[in-house]
Amino acid sequence: MKLLITNDDGIDAPGLTALVESVLHAMGDNVHVIVVAPDRGRSECGHSVTTGRPLAVKSVRPDWFQIDGTPVDCVRAGLGALAKGADAVLSGVNAGANLGVDLHVSGTFAAAREAAISGVPALALSHYRRPEIERTWDHVPRWTKETIREFLHVSREQQNSPLLWNLNLPAIDPEIEQPPRVRCDVDWEPMTRIAHHRESEIHFESDFHSRPRKPGLDVEQCFGGAITLSEIHLDRHLG
Repeated sequence: MKLLITNDDGIDAPGLTALVESVLHAMGDNVHVIVVAPDRGRSECGHSVTTGRPLAVKSVRPDWFQIDGTPVDCVRAGLGALAKGADAVLSGVNAGANLGVDLHVSGTFAAAREAAISGVPALALSHYRRPEIERTWDHVPRWTKETIREFLHVSREQQNSPLLWNLNLPAIDPEIEQPPRVRCDVDWEPMTRIAHHRESEIHFESDFHSRPRKPGLDVEQCFGGAITLSEIHLDRHLG
């Protein structure tokens, strides 16, 4: 299989390397990986695209390309030229959770959504983080192996509509061999934000870790220590 891998944290992000290592750990030599990622961090850019100018492309090493554009630009460049004929797209691993309403602003998820819109199966991967838990990446291939294998297997079998999956790893001890994985729906509960207006500026603040959540959905499950896997239906949620 030919796989296109991208992210929104930029070409040098450790989560991107962790995703490539995860794919190779799960699939071995059975895949051809091509990376097309932004030249710098593009977090929270949503589904934005670059128009009105050419995109600069630079090969940083064999089958690794950086683009001076957004994650969606990278998917379009990959599927249209640099990784033409890719069987699936994987986006991440984002340094931070992409749960619930975050999907509307996440560049990581937007890249996966663009692939699905284009008819290509896609998996977005993110890692919830908390200040008291060490930010390591070595455990990611172990925690994602099962999901990557399942995703690629189902993507080959399901032809009627492209998959769009969203995976979040929990902020727990990375030495844990394998956290439980829960299939659950996305929690569309709005985030609580407080606006502070001071003369010529407005500042917004929110407590991400104490955000509202509904029982059994992705925010509660991931915050509770589970790997969460949600299947997104474009026509139902994001169409």
